[in-house]
Amino acid sequence: MNINRSIGCEVTTCKYHAKEQPYCSLDNIQVVQHNNQASSVEETDCGSFKNELK
Repeated sequence: MNINRSIGCEVTTCKYHAKEQPYCSLDNIQVVQHNNQASSVEETDCGSFKNELK
């Protein structure tokens, strides 16, 4: 698994988490918003997330 040190990540249940270190293994991620005009961090998410158990 490659570690992308440009994308930090704490979501250890994600298929793309680097496991031994707090980084993502993807080359890039897609950030998505939950409404037309996001105004807080709670209104955005990493759209690249995949549950490692599925």
